Amino acid sequence: MNDQIKTSPKDVFMHLLAIIALYISVVSFGVLVFQFIDLLFPDQLSYFPQGSRDAVRWALAALVVVFPVYVWTSWMLAKDVSQNPEKRELKSRKWLYYFTLFAASAIIIGDIVALIYNFLGGDLSIRFLLKIAAILFIAAAVFCYYLWNIRREEMASRDPRMRVFIFAVVGIVAVSTIAGFFVAGSPFRERLRKFDERRVQDLQNIQWQIVNYWQRKEKLPATLEELRDDISGYIAPSDPESGLVYEYRALASVQFELCADFKTQREETLSVAPKQVFPEGRGISESWTHGIGRVCFSRTIDSELYPVTKFPIR
Repeated sequence: MNDQIKTSPKDVFMHLLAIIALYISVVSFGVLVFQFIDLLFPDQLSYFPQGSRDAVRWALAALVVVFPVYVWTSWMLAKDVSQNPEKRELKSRKWLYYFTLFAASAIIIGDIVALIYNFLGGDLSIRFLLKIAAILFIAAAVFCYYLWNIRREEMASRDPRMRVFIFAVVGIVAVSTIAGFFVAGSPFRERLRKFDERRVQDLQNIQWQIVNYWQRKEKLPATLEELRDDISGYIAPSDPESGLVYEYRALASVQFELCADFKTQREETLSVAPKQVFPEGRGISESWTHGIGRVCFSRTIDSELYPVTKFPIR
């Protein structure tokens, strides 16, 4: 048959939309599963565990929007081909389907190579094995579905085995998406957490301004207002939610305290970025662990690590 006659702009649009939606859905589902694995089996060498939940939210956003588009376009294309069998021979359809088979095959082969390589290297952690299994499952599912579509003429929903297969895949994606919402947490709680992150950043900023003040004047400021610098434009930040000034007290000549009211709990783990060094005594790293409510952080300036800076008088 003449492909130029049978191919319409609508056919090209629908096939491209389906394939692009498939690729986005596959990547998003893979990211979601990987983050589940990372959260269930944390790696002590990983930094920024909160990034896992950020990745979960991106994957969820993509799946919620794109996966229904893929299901709808796939159903419309299957229905169209069932009513017009000659469209099975469209070159645009075959090119896209065979390219998808190629990509799935390459992923499966690469998956097996990675498994053997890591096995020989002695790396058989649960995290690695689960991620390999997830990639293999996703690639095999895509490969089987599109291979079936190339070989058969009827709609997949009319074949009992493929119907079970399709419902199983859609069910797994649906369950994973629902679980993702629980992992990502409430949007309201996430907003509170971001407010607390901002508070910690503000306290860190104020802390280093106090250190700089002490290095230049060899004394602690009596209030945060003394940190104001009209030339540099620095003004001590306030609480981002209430607008109130953060609580500050000078406890001794080289010791001070910063306090804030927090709405969520933050725990320090080994899977975090290296802490900034600010001694509470020599060699002790600063900690911004906090619970819910008013929390104060005591800091002691080590004059050997942060010596007073003397500027010559001109």
